Amino acid sequence: MGQNLILNAADHGYTVVAFNRTVSKVDHFLANEAKGKSVVGAHSIAELAAKLKRPRRIILLVKAGQAVDDFIELLLPHLEKGDIIIDGGNSHFPDSNRRTKELAEKGFLFVGSGVSGGEEGARYGPSLMPGGNPAAWPHIKAIFQDIAAKSDGEPCCDWVGEEGAGHYVKMVHNGIEYGDMQLITEAYDILKRGAGFTDKEIGDVFAQWNKGVLDSFLIEITRDILYYNDDDGTPLVEKILDTAGQKGTGKWTAINALDLGTPVTLVSEAVFSRTLSAIKPERVRASEILSGPKPEFTGDKKELVDQLEQALYASKIISYAQGFMLIREAGKEYGWTLNNPAIALMWRGGCIIRSVFLGEITRAYRKNPNLENLLFDDFFKAAINHAQPSWRKIVANAALWGIPTPAFSTALSFYDGYRSARLPANLLQAQRDYFGAHTFHILPEFKSEKYPENTDIHVNWTGRGGNVSASTYLA
Repeated sequence: MGQNLILNAADHGYTVVAFNRTVSKVDHFLANEAKGKSVVGAHSIAELAAKLKRPRRIILLVKAGQAVDDFIELLLPHLEKGDIIIDGGNSHFPDSNRRTKELAEKGFLFVGSGVSGGEEGARYGPSLMPGGNPAAWPHIKAIFQDIAAKSDGEPCCDWVGEEGAGHYVKMVHNGIEYGDMQLITEAYDILKRGAGFTDKEIGDVFAQWNKGVLDSFLIEITRDILYYNDDDGTPLVEKILDTAGQKGTGKWTAINALDLGTPVTLVSEAVFSRTLSAIKPERVRASEILSGPKPEFTGDKKELVDQLEQALYASKIISYAQGFMLIREAGKEYGWTLNNPAIALMWRGGCIIRSVFLGEITRAYRKNPNLENLLFDDFFKAAINHAQPSWRKIVANAALWGIPTPAFSTALSFYDGYRSARLPANLLQAQRDYFGAHTFHILPEFKSEKYPENTDIHVNWTGRGGNVSASTYLA
């Protein structure tokens, strides 16, 4: 990632100083990939600092966590007030909040920037999501927007917001990425296990989908993976152990959603699906003990493919709607001014979740910057309405076939819950008051002297309890 970002910047006319703690790597890089380019090497932090123009702009690409703090401490003695330190790793946003404040107190400008697109994106144009000290942006804007991916001529990079906002948006990006990948694997499972498609046939389906509303990087690479055969001529994907790893950004998104009281259900299910996959030995034992239905598909395969396309599209819309709900709540909670159209544009190209679909999100937020929910936009409302019959059939049939679809199912459940003016939480709150005196509020149409509106009310449900209620709090 670091080498490719350097080469990218050099290609755009910038002179870049390269440093690595293993100085032999610097020399190898200069003699090979960077040969003939506007890249100079440094063999120490002092040399790095001496070769940079003021204000110095230093991008760190090191492992998130303590390593970032340790390297910043090594840098500071060689820097001057006003110099800019940019963390381009996958740091947790509270760390970026802290670093912005701590470095500002010492006279330095900190930027925490999400970088997405993998090694290829870094080389030819990543999605960049910078946030931190706003005073740094004028000094790095031209560089960042030059090296970023472009979508319809616009750079997939803009200032996200204060403190850890850049890394926060990257965290949500990664959470949505978890959801997209889980939805794709569930579609694959339905076609493979449910309808008996071969990997080549499923690859053909994804190739077809990539020409329509699902056109995206993840659909494209899934097509390539399913077409890829091992030396013996059989699909390599079928030889890969079915246990999925994770680095934590999806988990961070799910935890933050719980902290902010935002129902980001699809990302959470995607994280739990990875943890379920990880207990492979236990699942193997369960498969020999527990029974359930086995798929017996007898329908029209083309109809199934068309239904699955719509179910996947609708579920993706829900995932992004939930992601932007979380971003909205984060702006309120952390006091950030976040630019939703710019965020959608940043994700439009260069990053892992890039897709044609994101162009419509950008358009929706440009049309109405205060849009309460993506589902309220005419385009997405119409898309969901069109997809509903197919979406419901896919979820229902998967349940009847015994094929797990946690992401498809939670997306549909969220949609049905979100469009419900009344949910059964009235009974839940009555239960809480019954066993814990947690109180409830009365509906406005039933307010009375006995049950006043907007008041914590406790009822002695059995006549044996007390009349003292518990304190009201959010956990």
